[in-house]
Amino acid sequence: MEIDNWDEYRTAYQVARLRTVSAAAEVLGVHHATVIRHIDSLEGKLGAKLFQRHARGYTPTEAGEDLLTVAAATEDQLTQLAGRIHGRGASVSGDLIVTCLPQMSQLMARTITKYQGDNPEIRAELIVDTRPLRLEYGEAHVALRAGAPGDDLDNIVQELAKMPMGLYAHKDYVFRHGPLKGIEDIPNHRFCRMSTLNLRAPFMRWMGENVPEENVVYKSSDTNTVQDGVIAGAGIGFLPAYIGNSHPDMKEMLPTEQSWSSTFWCVTHVDLHRTAKVHSFVTFLKEEAKGWATL
Repeated sequence: MEIDNWDEYRTAYQVARLRTVSAAAEVLGVHHATVIRHIDSLEGKLGAKLFQRHARGYTPTEAGEDLLTVAAATEDQLTQLAGRIHGRGASVSGDLIVTCLPQMSQLMARTITKYQGDNPEIRAELIVDTRPLRLEYGEAHVALRAGAPGDDLDNIVQELAKMPMGLYAHKDYVFRHGPLKGIEDIPNHRFCRMSTLNLRAPFMRWMGENVPEENVVYKSSDTNTVQDGVIAGAGIGFLPAYIGNSHPDMKEMLPTEQSWSSTFWCVTHVDLHRTAKVHSFVTFLKEEAKGWATL
């Protein structure tokens, strides 16, 4: 079938990416009625439904997901082409979607902000989620993951950094309960950890093996909120070393063990890895990550 209206495909791509007509209309700078007209027209030409309509928005069908994958790669390639035509060379622009685990959110906020200082035309979105987003469907351009990086042959996986973790408590906790005098003193102390232990994370495995359940007095749903509890003085818990060492009220309870460190990976989809935007950001990210272990 001959493609005779790129605007309709561009509209469908934005609806598939943003999931609502109003959000797509805002990005495209058109009326929402235009968005609906483009979708209806394209579905008629293709003879297939691209979206399931419901009260919360538009969810792509299998055909819509296929369109999203191809359109995301096409958008990046066209951005590259436009840059070359206009003589902008190595500059990059457009949307950059990065996903990371909660414990990396502060580092990624700093990294992305610094990157935007060099690339002001980048519009960044940071998605903090323990769920691995589907890069093949354009849910993110770059993913930061921990533990096993996965074996999807369509993804390019690069080791990014080994992040030291330490066992810390707030100075007020230490004032009330005293310092932790070695592993044998654990039964005399109060601890914070996640509600569900992920035993693939070395520091969580250590917590599960060494801290009795009755000594865990503060549980939370993710690593960031556990960190909030430790910083509030609820008990002893693990913090990334870059947070614990930089916080004026945090006291290290035991010498940091190398075995507690978590390995973080940078994951990109093969179709987007060499696009100017993704390649530029990943190169910058890898350079920044060299200093994370010593923060």
